[in-house]
Amino acid sequence: MTYLILKTLHILSMVLLFGTGLGSAFYKWMADRSGNVEHIAATNRQVVFADWLFTTPTVIFQPLSGLWLASLMGLSLTTPWILLSLALYILAGLCWLPVVWLQIRMKGIAADAASRNAPLPDIYWRMARQWFWLGVPAFIAMVLVVALMVFKHLSVAPLAMLLDYLGV
Repeated sequence: MTYLILKTLHILSMVLLFGTGLGSAFYKWMADRSGNVEHIAATNRQVVFADWLFTTPTVIFQPLSGLWLASLMGLSLTTPWILLSLALYILAGLCWLPVVWLQIRMKGIAADAASRNAPLPDIYWRMARQWFWLGVPAFIAMVLVVALMVFKHLSVAPLAMLLDYLGV
Protein backbone atom coordinates (compact mmCIF):
# COMPACT_ATOMS: atom_id res chain seq x y z
CA MET A 1 0.00 0.00 0.00
CA THR A 2 2.88 2.41 0.79
CA TYR A 3 4.20 1.96 -2.74
CA LEU A 4 0.86 2.77 -4.42
CA ILE A 5 0.22 5.83 -2.25
CA LEU A 6 3.76 7.10 -2.81
CA LYS A 7 3.57 6.44 -6.55
CA THR A 8 0.26 8.33 -6.75
CA LEU A 9 1.70 11.29 -4.82
CA HIS A 10 4.84 11.21 -6.99
CA ILE A 11 2.76 11.33 -10.19
CA LEU A 12 0.46 14.07 -8.85
CA SER A 13 3.51 16.06 -7.76
CA MET A 14 5.05 15.67 -11.22
CA VAL A 15 1.83 16.87 -12.85
CA LEU A 16 1.71 19.88 -10.51
CA LEU A 17 5.39 20.69 -11.12
CA PHE A 18 5.11 20.37 -14.87
CA GLY A 19 1.74 22.12 -15.11
CA THR A 20 2.67 25.03 -12.88
CA GLY A 21 5.97 25.53 -14.70
CA LEU A 22 4.43 25.43 -18.14
CA GLY A 23 1.42 27.54 -17.14
CA SER A 24 3.51 30.19 -15.41
CA ALA A 25 5.93 30.36 -18.32
CA PHE A 26 3.07 30.72 -20.81
CA TYR A 27 1.28 33.50 -18.89
CA LYS A 28 4.48 35.41 -18.16
CA TRP A 29 5.59 35.16 -21.78
CA MET A 30 2.19 36.34 -23.01
CA ALA A 31 2.10 39.21 -20.50
CA ASP A 32 5.57 40.32 -21.62
CA ARG A 33 4.43 40.21 -25.24
CA SER A 34 1.47 42.47 -24.38
CA GLY A 35 3.80 45.33 -23.44
CA ASN A 36 1.29 46.45 -20.79
CA VAL A 37 3.47 47.29 -17.79
CA GLU A 38 0.68 46.92 -15.20
CA HIS A 39 -0.31 43.54 -16.65
CA ILE A 40 3.35 42.46 -16.74
CA ALA A 41 3.84 43.53 -13.10
CA ALA A 42 0.73 41.66 -11.95
CA THR A 43 1.68 38.52 -13.89
CA ASN A 44 5.26 38.56 -12.57
CA ARG A 45 3.89 38.85 -9.03
CA GLN A 46 1.66 35.80 -9.58
CA VAL A 47 4.42 33.77 -11.27
CA VAL A 48 6.76 34.29 -8.30
CA PHE A 49 3.92 33.41 -5.90
CA ALA A 50 3.10 30.23 -7.87
CA ASP A 51 6.76 29.21 -7.78
CA TRP A 52 6.86 29.48 -3.99
CA LEU A 53 3.44 27.88 -3.47
CA PHE A 54 3.57 25.01 -5.99
CA THR A 55 6.90 24.63 -7.76
CA THR A 56 9.27 24.74 -4.78
CA PRO A 57 7.49 22.02 -2.74
CA THR A 58 7.20 19.74 -5.78
CA VAL A 59 10.84 20.34 -6.75
CA ILE A 60 11.78 19.05 -3.30
CA PHE A 61 9.23 16.21 -3.20
CA GLN A 62 9.99 14.77 -6.64
CA PRO A 63 13.52 13.48 -6.04
CA LEU A 64 12.72 12.38 -2.49
CA SER A 65 9.66 10.40 -3.54
CA GLY A 66 11.42 9.08 -6.65
CA LEU A 67 14.37 7.81 -4.65
CA TRP A 68 12.03 6.28 -2.09
CA LEU A 69 10.08 4.55 -4.88
CA ALA A 70 13.31 3.21 -6.38
CA SER A 71 14.28 1.87 -2.96
CA LEU A 72 10.88 0.19 -2.52
CA MET A 73 11.31 -1.38 -5.98
CA GLY A 74 14.81 -2.57 -5.09
CA LEU A 75 16.38 -0.53 -7.89
CA SER A 76 19.91 0.81 -7.79
CA LEU A 77 20.58 4.49 -8.45
CA THR A 78 22.87 3.29 -11.24
CA THR A 79 19.88 1.83 -13.11
CA PRO A 80 20.24 3.64 -16.48
CA TRP A 81 16.81 5.30 -16.56
CA ILE A 82 17.16 6.46 -12.93
CA LEU A 83 20.66 7.80 -13.50
CA LEU A 84 19.57 9.64 -16.65
CA SER A 85 16.43 10.97 -14.90
CA LEU A 86 18.52 12.35 -12.05
CA ALA A 87 21.00 13.95 -14.46
CA LEU A 88 18.17 15.60 -16.42
CA TYR A 89 16.48 16.72 -13.20
CA ILE A 90 19.73 18.33 -12.05
CA LEU A 91 20.06 20.04 -15.45
CA ALA A 92 16.52 21.40 -15.13
CA GLY A 93 17.31 22.56 -11.58
CA LEU A 94 20.48 24.32 -12.68
CA CYS A 95 18.35 26.25 -15.17
CA TRP A 96 15.51 26.82 -12.71
CA LEU A 97 17.58 28.44 -9.94
CA PRO A 98 18.68 31.42 -12.06
CA VAL A 99 15.14 31.61 -13.48
CA VAL A 100 13.79 32.06 -9.94
CA TRP A 101 16.32 34.82 -9.28
CA LEU A 102 15.42 36.48 -12.61
CA GLN A 103 11.68 36.25 -11.87
CA ILE A 104 12.11 37.90 -8.48
CA ARG A 105 14.23 40.68 -10.00
CA MET A 106 11.80 41.18 -12.93
CA LYS A 107 8.88 41.29 -10.48
CA GLY A 108 10.55 44.17 -8.63
CA ILE A 109 11.53 46.02 -11.81
CA ALA A 110 8.02 45.68 -13.27
CA ALA A 111 6.35 46.75 -10.01
CA ASP A 112 8.60 49.81 -9.85
CA ALA A 113 7.88 50.76 -13.49
CA ALA A 114 4.13 50.25 -12.99
CA SER A 115 4.10 52.39 -9.83
CA ARG A 116 5.84 55.22 -11.72
CA ASN A 117 3.73 54.69 -14.85
CA ALA A 118 7.01 54.29 -16.73
CA PRO A 119 8.10 51.88 -19.45
CA LEU A 120 10.12 48.83 -18.53
CA PRO A 121 13.88 49.44 -18.72
CA ASP A 122 16.15 47.53 -21.08
CA ILE A 123 17.48 45.41 -18.20
CA TYR A 124 13.99 43.90 -17.78
CA TRP A 125 13.91 42.79 -21.41
CA ARG A 126 17.44 41.36 -21.21
CA MET A 127 16.40 39.38 -18.15
CA ALA A 128 13.21 38.25 -19.89
CA ARG A 129 15.27 36.84 -22.78
CA GLN A 130 17.60 35.06 -20.36
CA TRP A 131 14.56 33.73 -18.46
CA PHE A 132 13.05 32.39 -21.69
CA TRP A 133 16.22 30.71 -22.95
CA LEU A 134 16.97 29.12 -19.57
CA GLY A 135 13.45 27.69 -19.69
CA VAL A 136 14.04 25.86 -22.98
CA PRO A 137 16.58 23.27 -21.75
CA ALA A 138 14.72 22.98 -18.43
CA PHE A 139 11.47 22.21 -20.25
CA ILE A 140 13.11 19.67 -22.57
CA ALA A 141 14.83 18.02 -19.61
CA MET A 142 11.55 17.72 -17.71
CA VAL A 143 9.75 16.26 -20.74
CA LEU A 144 12.50 13.66 -20.98
CA VAL A 145 12.26 12.90 -17.23
CA VAL A 146 8.53 12.29 -17.63
CA ALA A 147 9.21 10.04 -20.63
CA LEU A 148 11.72 8.08 -18.57
CA MET A 149 9.19 7.73 -15.74
CA VAL A 150 6.63 6.32 -18.18
CA PHE A 151 8.94 4.13 -20.27
CA LYS A 152 11.33 3.10 -17.49
CA HIS A 153 11.31 -0.58 -18.39
CA LEU A 154 12.25 0.02 -22.01
CA SER A 155 15.78 0.49 -23.21
CA VAL A 156 17.14 4.01 -22.83
CA ALA A 157 18.85 3.72 -26.22
CA PRO A 158 16.08 5.62 -28.11
CA LEU A 159 16.20 8.39 -25.50
CA ALA A 160 20.00 8.52 -25.68
CA MET A 161 19.72 8.94 -29.45
CA LEU A 162 17.20 11.77 -28.96
CA LEU A 163 19.47 13.49 -26.44
CA ASP A 164 22.39 13.16 -28.84
CA TYR A 165 20.28 14.62 -31.65
CA LEU A 166 19.25 17.56 -29.42
CA GLY A 167 22.89 18.10 -28.44
CA VAL A 168 22.11 17.52 -24.75
